[in-house]
Amino acid sequence: MVALRYAARSHLGLGTKSRNEDSAYAGPELLVLCDGMGGHAAGDVASSLVVGELVHLDGESHGADDMSVVLEQAMMDANDRLAEVAEESDTTHGMGTTCIAMMRSGSKLAVANIGDSRAYLRRGTRVTQITKDHSFVQQLLDEGRIGEEEALHHPQRSLVTRVFTGRPDDRPDLSMRELRAGDRLLICSDGLTDYVAESTVAELLRSEDPPGKVADQLISIALRASTRDNVTVIVADVVDAGEGTGTTEPQVVGAASERRGTQLLAPQTPAEKAAALSRTVHGTDPAPELAEESDRGGLATWLRRSLVGLAILAVVSVGAWATYDWSQRQYFVGEANGHVTIFRGVSQDLGPFVLSSPEEETDIELELLPAHYRNRVINTLTADDRADADRIVEELRSLALPRCEDVIQLPLPGDGTATTADPDTATSTAGPDDASATSLGPDAAGATGGPDAATSTQTPPADDAATTTAPAPAPTPPTVDCVP
Repeated sequence: MVALRYAARSHLGLGTKSRNEDSAYAGPELLVLCDGMGGHAAGDVASSLVVGELVHLDGESHGADDMSVVLEQAMMDANDRLAEVAEESDTTHGMGTTCIAMMRSGSKLAVANIGDSRAYLRRGTRVTQITKDHSFVQQLLDEGRIGEEEALHHPQRSLVTRVFTGRPDDRPDLSMRELRAGDRLLICSDGLTDYVAESTVAELLRSEDPPGKVADQLISIALRASTRDNVTVIVADVVDAGEGTGTTEPQVVGAASERRGTQLLAPQTPAEKAAALSRTVHGTDPAPELAEESDRGGLATWLRRSLVGLAILAVVSVGAWATYDWSQRQYFVGEANGHVTIFRGVSQDLGPFVLSSPEEETDIELELLPAHYRNRVINTLTADDRADADRIVEELRSLALPRCEDVIQLPLPGDGTATTADPDTATSTAGPDDASATSLGPDAAGATGGPDAATSTQTPPADDAATTTAPAPAPTPPTVDCVP
């Protein structure tokens, strides 16, 4: 038998994000990491919600035969819950999250993943990626259109093709593995792998340092690489089961921890674990009771209440202005008049107040984008600043498909055209002595005569007089993807 010794760490990163959208949970029999997406569309809510929906699996007794089925069903239930919450508010509409979950039963490990968060296994000195990215760059790699080296620096490496968004067809990949004592597992968000070379990550995993120290080193090296994204890792060592060998204290980091406070989750039973995290993820924690103010009557009470009211009004007014001012320094990419457009502000409105306005309508037609990216633009893409918005636009420009009529190859002038003798160029030469005349006109056909035995010669056969090539070929159909 084996057990897990684990550590979870998360950091906001060095970018301009004001909140952590990653969430992770590490327990004796369950490891989960989610990387929320959507920016203003509540990526932190999405990641912490899915973690909260899965945490009940830790400690539940399942055999190796049904683990994959149980894990897949739990993830699909979490996706359904995501759909329900997304419809409850405009602020959560369009949110999504990647997810990697590992569920252990004895030495068997069920792995489920969707998105571009990754899992690695170190066995001996060999480090292997055991999940496959659901990303645009991975698709290019699979099709052989780019190489591994090019993929490391591809401008679209952050674009994912499959995540949990609440749609019924959002399904994870599933696999089963056999754990051995001495194995080391790593689950991480792309805040690590997009900025730190895989060889460097592998070198740290090969060290004999304990999981907590390795996790700290991974976070540290991502920050030294100037990661602009949230970075979250779970490092788990597989050890022989025995008294005190494995970790028993569950750990929650990232958005799930921030939304429920800073303490690590440590309820006594799986049911208590689920209830503790789910209440905060779903926003159902009971609010503290307010002490009733004793009525002392008279003018003092009236004045106190008036001053409190004025203070609250002032705070609300200042807060509203600060919120509006902040919103006007934000940017996102969306759609206007059928074109990809850069907006200043945030995509939500505050009652009658519109908090965004078009900053620049580009020449990229929305219908020329592939369906997946067209939907992402419609749901809006958050930018860190104006420069980041311009970068997103350029990435979308590189993805725009040409119109089919523009890529059809027509024959070049002079290729495949016919050359025929022109009647106006017919020549006639005659003289009084043995004169010869050549005519292309019908009157000259087959006639011979003249005072000095002049000769009139008929037009030579067509193959001697003119050269005619085959008709021009039809336009070559496009060999690349295009839009009719």
